[in-house]
Amino acid sequence: MDLFSDSALADNGTPKDTHAPLAVRMRPRTVGEVLGQDHLLLPGRPLRRLIDGEEGAAPVSVFLWGPPGIGKTTLAYLCAQNTKRRFVEISAVQAGVKELRAVIESAKESLYVDGRETVLFIDEVHRFSKTQQDALLPAVENRWVILIAATTENPSFSVISPLLSRSLLLTLHPLEKKDIMALLDRAVHDPRGLAGRAEPDSGALEAIADLAGNDGRRALTLLEAAAARTAGRLTAADVEAAADTYAVRYDRAGDQHYNVISAFIKSVRGSDADAALHYLARMLEAGEDPRFIARRLMISASEDIGLADPSALQAATAAAQAVALVGMPEARIILAQATVHLATAPKSNRVYVAVNEAIADVRGGKTGTVPVHLWDKTAKSSQAAAAQTGKNTEYKYAHDCPGGIARQQYLPDEIAGRTYYRPSGRGYEAKITEWLAGINKALGKK
Repeated sequence: MDLFSDSALADNGTPKDTHAPLAVRMRPRTVGEVLGQDHLLLPGRPLRRLIDGEEGAAPVSVFLWGPPGIGKTTLAYLCAQNTKRRFVEISAVQAGVKELRAVIESAKESLYVDGRETVLFIDEVHRFSKTQQDALLPAVENRWVILIAATTENPSFSVISPLLSRSLLLTLHPLEKKDIMALLDRAVHDPRGLAGRAEPDSGALEAIADLAGNDGRRALTLLEAAAARTAGRLTAADVEAAADTYAVRYDRAGDQHYNVISAFIKSVRGSDADAALHYLARMLEAGEDPRFIARRLMISASEDIGLADPSALQAATAAAQAVALVGMPEARIILAQATVHLATAPKSNRVYVAVNEAIADVRGGKTGTVPVHLWDKTAKSSQAAAAQTGKNTEYKYAHDCPGGIARQQYLPDEIAGRTYYRPSGRGYEAKITEWLAGINKALGKK
């Protein structure tokens, strides 16, 4: 079964139509044409052996993890292109368990009847449900297919452990600007590409590279769109017009990228909602990954707001989940709401300071022995050891004490009396300050 029979690719992953998109036509045909992933393609590396079809190299399933447009699909194609293997591609967004099982049955038939292995490429595998991922297990374990799965999400969180443990996890590096420029130059002159029909100046290629960030596919798409607008000389203005976006951009690999992100977070911290929205807009218009912005907001919610407004982290987390579900362009509204919520919330960094002080003590050797009455009494070894100390081993159960607070020592003797958390008194921490005073009195703390 071939789920992409009407695509621009043959069954070994090579382009079969000169009218295919530029990004498809320029797909690397050899390992030497792959940019930015040298760490995976050195001779002898598992992926290189799989691509080269080295004799004695056991078929292995692989998860390729990295941002969009850096070559995950290309590497999958190469695993089939240089060998006699079949290539079958399915999208996790469209394929269900029924379609998946049909592909696996077809792969088994090809293997046992024709002796031909099948490379099964699954794009966006993190979108597969647990049931769909479970359906892959027999095929991977019995090597009915060579699974190559691409994901932009951390597989440790998005892929079931049994499937991950049976596969190699390879991390792809983001393309650098020099890689994007080399890719564009190749596309301009290669017969598969523009074949010299357009003559972009250096400013045009720089503009494309800046707009594309580390996404090679996006760079080629922009080049193709810009070249279609004009014959001959191609300028930065042509690129901006083709992109149909405002020209205020930043280089996602350069200092301006980090400056805008820094300004965004510092504006939220500084409670200037208008400035925060401005920098949010600049990031979105520059093509910044909205999930990255959402993650930064979650960090800010705990670092800069903390318990002054406990709902801030809930709002930021909900925004991150909603952004992942909705996507752009509507995700901009969700991010804006979270940004304004955090910017206008009362601020406190006391939780951030507290945990850093506690970590500094631990790293500095200020640990000490856990008080005996806090030991795990279910283990016989702990019971015997506690008895030998000669210290009071009675643990007071807080829920049986007045106010639900048991007056006993919790910190080790060496740091008894140490205070880490000191609420600011702003927002909800004003209430916490009152409660903490009563708690400390009940605990006998000064």
